[in-house]
Amino acid sequence: MAETKKLPVLPLRGVVVFPYMLIHLDVGRPRSMEALEAAMVQDREIFLTAQIDPETEEPEEKDLYPVGTLAEIRQLIKLPDGSVRVLVEGKKRARKQAFAALERYDEVEAEICIDPIDGSMGMEALTRAVVHEFEEWVRLSKKIPAETLISVAIIDDAGRLADLIASHLSLKLETRQELLACIDVRKRLERLYEVVARELEIQKVEQKIGVRVRKQMEKIQKDYYLREQIKAIRKELGDAESTDSTAYRERLEAGDYPENVRKTAEKELKRLEAMNSMSAEVGVIRSYLDWLLDLPWLVETEDTEDITAAKKILDKDHYGLEKVKDRILDYLAVHQLISDRAAPILCLVGPPGVGKTSLAASVARAMGRKFVRASLGGVRDEAEIRGHRRTYVGAMPGRVLEGIKNAGSRNPVFLLDEVDKLAADYRGDPSAALLEVLDPAQNATFSDHYIELPFDLSRVLWIVTANSLGGIPRPLRDRMEIITLSSYTEYEKLEIAKRYLVARQREQNGLTAKDIQLGAGVIQKIIQEYTRESGVRELERLIGRVCRKAARRIVENEDAPIRVTKKNLSTFLDRAKFLEKKAEKKPQVGVVTGMAWTEVGGDILPTEATVLKGKGKLILTGRLGDVMQESAQAALSYIRSRTEKLGLAADFYEKEDIHIHLPEGAVPKDGPSAGITMATAMISALTGCKVRRDVAMTGEITLRGNVLPIGGLKEKVLAAYREGMKTIILPKENKPDIEDIPETVREKLEFVPVEHMDEVLRIALLR
Repeated sequence: MAETKKLPVLPLRGVVVFPYMLIHLDVGRPRSMEALEAAMVQDREIFLTAQIDPETEEPEEKDLYPVGTLAEIRQLIKLPDGSVRVLVEGKKRARKQAFAALERYDEVEAEICIDPIDGSMGMEALTRAVVHEFEEWVRLSKKIPAETLISVAIIDDAGRLADLIASHLSLKLETRQELLACIDVRKRLERLYEVVARELEIQKVEQKIGVRVRKQMEKIQKDYYLREQIKAIRKELGDAESTDSTAYRERLEAGDYPENVRKTAEKELKRLEAMNSMSAEVGVIRSYLDWLLDLPWLVETEDTEDITAAKKILDKDHYGLEKVKDRILDYLAVHQLISDRAAPILCLVGPPGVGKTSLAASVARAMGRKFVRASLGGVRDEAEIRGHRRTYVGAMPGRVLEGIKNAGSRNPVFLLDEVDKLAADYRGDPSAALLEVLDPAQNATFSDHYIELPFDLSRVLWIVTANSLGGIPRPLRDRMEIITLSSYTEYEKLEIAKRYLVARQREQNGLTAKDIQLGAGVIQKIIQEYTRESGVRELERLIGRVCRKAARRIVENEDAPIRVTKKNLSTFLDRAKFLEKKAEKKPQVGVVTGMAWTEVGGDILPTEATVLKGKGKLILTGRLGDVMQESAQAALSYIRSRTEKLGLAADFYEKEDIHIHLPEGAVPKDGPSAGITMATAMISALTGCKVRRDVAMTGEITLRGNVLPIGGLKEKVLAAYREGMKTIILPKENKPDIEDIPETVREKLEFVPVEHMDEVLRIALLR
């Protein structure tokens, strides 16, 4: 029958004491200290058992494991803080049979467990296997002195051996308690073998990790040491600062860059650090790193959300141009609803001086964005757009990324000026390179040949300007939203001068409003008699000349203010240039006023025709292009088909030459829109009927006499209005375009839409 004993209970927090194990314990709980006192009074024996939850402050029977250790108190020392330090030695396993919570301490009736002796071959093999695994663990861990292995090797008792090994392993509380609770020695050894084998595997993994970390640390230290050596050597040579990459690394760490940019910069920095400072490649790498780190890869400015304020800015900066302003405000409204929508690509087409470039700057101010301008006039090299490869000496990025860098944000308003002046040669076609830049489906990953990393251009608001759509390649034109800016009317020029030009020129010439006074009608006289332009550049230059003359008079001690009137204007600007209109003063035979559209705006085109004795030749002079010459041939064929109705001789084209001349022979002229003009002039010359002097016409003619539509009607009509025309003959299909003409001009003109040449003759010829 198994021996039982009544023993005081000492609950342990997070500790399991095995038999034959010597350990110090610090005891501070009152009931635990009373249990020690009771044990000292008896035969120094106490029951040690672990708490299931170490956090329990006052453990009860249910809080303690049922299997513990019968231990002997070897030493007990009271500490200054009132607690007790006790040295105990485990003797045997004990299983709790009964538990009693006494007044001062807890007591158990414990059954003392004796390890049976098993000398079988299987037990010996199991013991050796456990010892072998433990020895391997000790060798790898190096946490236990080698003397421990000697003490383990000399133990014959398998149970005591298992407890000794278990006491040396760093195991979880639950695993240690499980080994303590194994009364059967064989099961204890089997479980211990599993535990030691697992600890051995963990130790091997830890060793691998340690070796890898150690190698990495050694490499870092080695690199640092070598780098410091290189710095010291370069310092001795006097070129320590030439390849110092510290500044670049600081910029890279401080800035906000995409991952691919960081990787590329790191790669270039390693190349820079490895190079001799005297190498020519060092300058190339430095230049590339400067560009790479200066570009605003992720930097954006916030758009203004106040559309009313944006509208005020646009209206303040520019008079008129309502279509463009509306388009910009539409974009701002959509941007507020969908912030990640790609910005539109606007193409402003119009004659010089109407405010295309200044409008783009105004748009940037209204949106709260940075403004960048790149002039493309005369650009012939594709590398101007895409940049040069770094293999070339002096390679640089193209104008696109250069502008983005100067702006300092990736969403500026970017103006591409004079895109219709691009040219192509053996170095490539710049307009083809612009296809990627101005394509919303591609420009999110624009790649410059120099940077060689994709840059997002989709957030840029592109504004392109041109004088003529004809100079823009069709694939490029297809990617843009075309907005046409027409010539200014006389009234608009007057308003622009009063609001902007006069004040600007006064300021630029050092004058104030008190120094110079422009009398009534002065600006209007300058517009009518000194300028013939679509925009207001020449008008501003003339106002500036007036201001300079006034400044000179003030410097020469003439009393201010200097008064400029219509009478004395010639003393400031010399005599007027345009006292007479180009149009005829009275009806003439064979002289018709046509209308033309040029890149600098509209103009009237006086057309003369005369009939000479000859052999049926058609003579064309005035530097006419191929298209205009073909229109003249078509007009003549129409006349020949209508000889009877026009009252002409059937063989007039065999006996008479017809000479058509367009004055200003030094100016090239082309286009189909003068077809009805030349036909009318020839018919007038052949029939002797005079042409009304106040009629201007435009339209293309077919062999059957049909009148086909033309372009640029607004520009042509404004030019005719300036020259004093009263009636405008135009193709019927162009009738909707009349709405684009300012109301102040429409009210003073009579528009006659026609479908056939017969209608033109009825209106233009005087019978």
